Formats: sequence, C-alpha cells, structure tokens
Amino acid sequence: MNEQVTSFAINFIAFVGILFLAIFVVAIVVAVVLYQIDKHQTAQTIRRNYPLIGRFRYLFEHMGEFFRQYFFAMDREEMPFNRAQRSWVYRAAKNVDSTIAFGSSRDLRIPGTYYFLNCPFPTLKEDAVKTQSLRIGPYCDQPYDAASFFNISGMSYGALSRPAIEALSQGAKKASCWMNTGEGGVSPFHLESGCDIVYQIGTAKYGLRDENGLLSDEKLKEKGSLPQVKMFEIKLSQGAKPGKGGILPGEKVNEEIAAVRGIPVGEDSLSPNRHPDIASIDDLLEMVDRVRRITGKPCGFKMVLGESEWLDDFLDAVNARGAEHAPDFITLDGSDGGTGAAPMPLMDSVGLPLRESLPILVNKLMAHDLRERVRVVASGKLINPTDVAAALCMGADFTVTGRGFMFALGCIQALQCNKNTCPTGITTHNPDLQRGLVPEVKAERVAYYHQHLVHEVEMIAHSCGVTEPRKLKRKHCAIVVEGSRSIPLNILYPEY
Repeated sequence: MNEQVTSFAINFIAFVGILFLAIFVVAIVVAVVLYQIDKHQTAQTIRRNYPLIGRFRYLFEHMGEFFRQYFFAMDREEMPFNRAQRSWVYRAAKNVDSTIAFGSSRDLRIPGTYYFLNCPFPTLKEDAVKTQSLRIGPYCDQPYDAASFFNISGMSYGALSRPAIEALSQGAKKASCWMNTGEGGVSPFHLESGCDIVYQIGTAKYGLRDENGLLSDEKLKEKGSLPQVKMFEIKLSQGAKPGKGGILPGEKVNEEIAAVRGIPVGEDSLSPNRHPDIASIDDLLEMVDRVRRITGKPCGFKMVLGESEWLDDFLDAVNARGAEHAPDFITLDGSDGGTGAAPMPLMDSVGLPLRESLPILVNKLMAHDLRERVRVVASGKLINPTDVAAALCMGADFTVTGRGFMFALGCIQALQCNKNTCPTGITTHNPDLQRGLVPEVKAERVAYYHQHLVHEVEMIAHSCGVTEPRKLKRKHCAIVVEGSRSIPLNILYPEY
C-alpha cells in the first residue's frame, strides 16, 4: 500500500513538473512572438521602443480606474461620484444604518458646496406633514397628480438592460414615484409593474415614428391611451450632451429593442441633434399643444440651459397665446448630467450647471407670471439628500435622478456603460452579465433608496423650521464661493 502511495506521489510530481515546464516553454514562445510583433509594428511608439515591456503601460492605464477607486482615491476625491456619495446610496438602498461617526469628512471650504441654515426652533415630529401630491397639467383632459418630489430620470431600454428596466419599474411602483422611459420608447418591461410612466419623446421619435421617422399621430394616440403613461416629455437636450442626439451602439440593438424603437436590428441608433420639426419657439409650442391635444395628458419639455435670453421670448409667446398653451412642466438638466455615451467636449464643457440655471429659469417664470402654471423638474447629479434639498430650495417642484437609481441597482461606476461590458448587468445585453441582476431583489433596493432619500430631505426641511420639503426656500440654503466663504442663495440669486 505504501509503495502504491509513493508511486502515485512520484508520478504526480513528475506530471506537475512536466506541466510546469510545458507552461514555461509556451510562455517563452509567446513572449518571443509578442516581442517580435511589438518591435516591428508601427502603430504604438512605446511598444516599438520597449517591446513586450511596453505592453504593461497599456495594462496599467486600463486598470487605473479600478486601482484609483479601490486603493488610492480618498472618500471625497473621485469623479463623477465619490465614494462617500456612492456609499450613502448603497446603504440607503440596502436599508441599513446610514449614520456616520466622529465627524464629517466633507470639506466645507470648496466652492459649490451646499449647506443648510437651520433655525433655532426646528419642526417637531408631530407638526411635520407628509408632502402632498402636486398637480401637473391643469388644462389637460387627464391631469397628473404626482405623488413624490423625487423620481426616476430618463434612461432608455437599450441603454439599460431588460432586468434593469424591470427592477426600476417594480421599484417605482413600490415607491409611488414616476419612471421616465428615456428617449428609447416604452417597452413591455416598463409597463408590467403598473408604475407611473413619463414617455420621453426624443429627437428620433422612437416608438412614435412613422415610416419617414416623423411623429405619428396614430402611434402617439396609441401610447397616450396606456393608463400607466401619465405625461409626455419632449427632449430638446440633455446635460451630458447638449446639441447632440442619443447614441446606441449597434451591438446593443437586438430584436426586442429594435421593435420598441422601430429601427433595424444590429445597426447603430443615432438620433438627430435636434427635432427636425422644432426650429423655433412657435414650433415648440405647437408640438406641446399637439401632443397634449392628441393624448389628453400633460406635456412639457426637457432642456439644458445655456444662453438664457430666449426664455423671455418664449414666455412672452406663451402669454400671447394664453396660459393654457404653456408647457405643463419644464425638466431642467444640469451640464453635469450623465449618459451612456457622449463626446467629451459636450460632456465637459457645454451648458450651465443646475446650481446656476435653476434660479434663472425659476426667476424667468416668476417674471412672466407663469411660476404656478409651469412645474419645474430639476435633474443633473441629484443622488444625495443635500443636492435634492438644494434644488427644492432654488425652486424646483420635482427632482429626478438616473445615476442615483443605477447605484441602487448595484452600479459600481465601472465607466463601461458604452461598451456592453457592464459588470453589474445594468447597461449590457450580455445574458451572462445580466444574470447577476435579479429584478425582484433590486426593486426592493430602488424603493428603499427612494424612501431613505425622501426621509432625509424631510429631516433637512424640519431642521430649517418648515413642515415639508417643498416649503424650503433660497434663504434656507447657502453655497460656498471663492475665498471659502458662503452666501445664502436668496442673496446670491435674489428672487424676481
């Protein structure tokens, strides 16, 4: 018996040795081949001058985002969202304790930082009131009484996977908030939970196109008849790419997505950079009226603000026609909004951030006596209670976020939204990667995230002495400016 064991051990060791030698030889051969390839290729200087070794430069560059996120970046350093912001969302979504100990790590000296001006006599719990629903579209046949001030921003089926859409839809139903379809149109996965839907009409009119790619009244009426669809939003522009249409790579355009959008399978889906049939203020108002008349439901538009003088002309035109012709809402996106794919110059350098554009829009509406008629929806990097509460202080009636709810689904900010390789299954159509995203589980996290954010915005409101978040005003919030001093928003941005 001992001889058999000894013989087996010797044979096993011999096999391992041969295997190791074979691997070593193969590695040497591969290294020699790669060395020759690198030395004689002409595309990359580093690889040509430093064959084989130069490849590590590209490997480290590729892995840099991973190492920075997990090993080197401090809690408040990362972009577009730092670890502290993401961690709060993760804890809220998992319904675990989100309190912190010892002291804040937030640097209050950085320009752009918000903080709130508490009062000496905060609102008692028994005096607080639940935020009431707010009506949108009073002149419509079917106005919408929106229950929550915090909702899910536009993210298309196609940019997001089927299980991600299902989880968001189910979560929105649990949270009693609305879900915006994004410009990709409404799919069965948006509708199956029965949540409230805002149908976004992008420049390519996905889901509403006729054979020439123009808006079809027949399809508009069909989608407007869906009871889950509560409003329509005409997308003029978005913060991540103002002046640029949506981009969906052909590898993401499968049969289901093609059917929802009304486009060919497997081809890149590129939207025009604006609506071809909206070239003026009158065109925009005519389109709003057309959608509202055919569907009987509220209609507004989404934009990122740059040059603002045109708003005076627009609101003058509204008043000339009558208040019933006004858009029922305006969704204002900040220049720091996000998307799956956009050119860097537009992502980095075009449009006003929300903290500047929101007071401008609200003041313009007040100046033209349309503030109560037109609801304002704020968008753009509003994933934490502080930023949502600040938007309410500046005059927003509602706030929306996309990336906040993506974090609730499990997004790790891998920055691969445009590559169909999302490791969490949110922005990929690879079935193996989608497998990790279980809609029923993630729907609970979506609802918990919504619940905790609303609760903590209410805490901020109560500390400022008001009974509910929509009563927050500019005087309740300050912002840090150059020189590390703060200025209350009502002084920096006086109301009209």
